[in-house]
Amino acid sequence: MTSFLIRRTLQAILVLFLVTVFTLALVHLFPGGPIKSLLGPRATPAQVAHYNAVYGFNKPFYIQYFKWVGQILHGNLGFSTKLNQTVTSLIAQDLPKTVILVLLGTVVSLVTGIPLGLYQAVKRYTVGDYILTGVSFLGYATPTFFVGLLLVEWFAVDVHLFPPFAPQGTTVGAILSQPRALVLPTLAYAFVLYALWSRYMRSSVMDNLVQDYVRTARAKGASERRVLWVHVFRNSLVAIVTLLGLSLPTLVAGAIFIEVVFNYPGMGLAFYTAALQNDYQVLLGFTLIATLATIVGNLLADVGYAVLDPRVRYN
Repeated sequence: MTSFLIRRTLQAILVLFLVTVFTLALVHLFPGGPIKSLLGPRATPAQVAHYNAVYGFNKPFYIQYFKWVGQILHGNLGFSTKLNQTVTSLIAQDLPKTVILVLLGTVVSLVTGIPLGLYQAVKRYTVGDYILTGVSFLGYATPTFFVGLLLVEWFAVDVHLFPPFAPQGTTVGAILSQPRALVLPTLAYAFVLYALWSRYMRSSVMDNLVQDYVRTARAKGASERRVLWVHVFRNSLVAIVTLLGLSLPTLVAGAIFIEVVFNYPGMGLAFYTAALQNDYQVLLGFTLIATLATIVGNLLADVGYAVLDPRVRYN
């Protein structure tokens, strides 16, 4: 396991290098360059040249890259001139709130998706299976932002059961102090994920039910409940662990749409606002954090294989 972790760490460093190079290169694709986009269309050539020299964009690309990486290694992710705030402080302020939304939505989707996927596999090709399959396909096909808008229309505008906006606050405590305002964003986020977990859980359980170890357990006199929950359930979770690790970019992207629809003050809304304002420093910092989260998620998924499936060993 130690040698595997060393290899994966080296791979992660390589992936991080490639992503950071590609991300910094994309900044130069802004119309007129990053400084021109930041200053706006009224900026004069002299102003653009001046700030290009200030920020080092007049130097070769490799010098710009190593300068940026050096700042990152010193904990400096840049400064947002639009917000008059460092990117590090902005991430420290907004990231915990996005983590709260992602965790709540993921937990709700797992708590509903895994048992219902298990039920569909056991009761496959019944009316209940067909109904839940239809709901899952609806979750796959419906854009996240549209789900959010429908929930607002039904539960906020029509019946006035929940507020139409997410909690507003600068701290996690302020967000959690308004639980009713968290319901609609969490449900919107969880609905699309529910479709993912339930479908994969159904397929995984159905694959495991026909394996030799299931027939052996039944032949030894194990009850159907024990076979299902002790043997099949644990092995079927391997697919979910895989998806959790590999779906982190999708989870983050879903959070962006939900935060925009419900005006949730997290990283997703800040990223969207930065994109509209061409605030490249914020875009670079947020992309770096999302990349790190994806790499860590993949590594945790690999480690989870060995925990859930004793047949998996990394040598």
